[in-house]
Amino acid sequence: MPLTTSIPFYGFIPARYASTRFPGKALAEICGKPMFWHVYTRAKKCKLFKKIYLATDHQLIFQKAQELNIPVILTSSTHKSGTDRILEAAEKLALPSESVIANIQGDEPLINPEMLKELLAPFKNKDIQVTTLAKKISEKDAENPNQVKVVIDKYNFALFFSRSKIPYPRNKSNLFLGHIGLYAYRYTALKKFACLKRGELERIESLEQLRFLENQIPIYIVKTNYTSIGVDTPEDLEEVKQILKKQENINESNVGS
Repeated sequence: MPLTTSIPFYGFIPARYASTRFPGKALAEICGKPMFWHVYTRAKKCKLFKKIYLATDHQLIFQKAQELNIPVILTSSTHKSGTDRILEAAEKLALPSESVIANIQGDEPLINPEMLKELLAPFKNKDIQVTTLAKKISEKDAENPNQVKVVIDKYNFALFFSRSKIPYPRNKSNLFLGHIGLYAYRYTALKKFACLKRGELERIESLEQLRFLENQIPIYIVKTNYTSIGVDTPEDLEEVKQILKKQENINESNVGS
């Protein structure tokens, strides 16, 4: 059954100001535009969305979004996660209960719109509640605790997420899947998540998606061949700038040829 836009898909880009490692990174300039503009512009190329909003806790980000004609919702500064921020924004907009809501990370200025299509595609199955992406990674990458790993069952549902190397390769394995932090939720599942207490596994791993699993809310994993670069530090920002400059030069060369 093909995916159609009859499902009310909405995208939200959480953009908080007080990032621990890189304060104000949502406003960091890349090729003359703030980082959130690049995320929004790329996400809009996924035509499945009825609308995409920025959800922020800071007046400076709010004002800049308005200047750039990006739909923006001002949210509380007390939220502990982007998920909570998105829920507040969705409630302020009074979205219909049958909505599917995508959490589009505000620090992914190189996001490929095809990744969003992959994220949303499983919702043609009415039983799917939550989706996220994963990509094959090397054993060396799996050893990095900053690269979250996921193991799945034969139906592509998550069994566990961890910063540890899972599955443990007692025998040689190439089954390592690196989690990519894009999510989509049915509105009902998002509301339920917000009502649940933080679980012990979530606390230990510091991974909020474990709250779904600890409460028997299944997460469907979409394997993707696409990748992106999250901006967590000023060094990451410089890498993204160089990539975008190269892409601009290629585009200019193609126009001139």
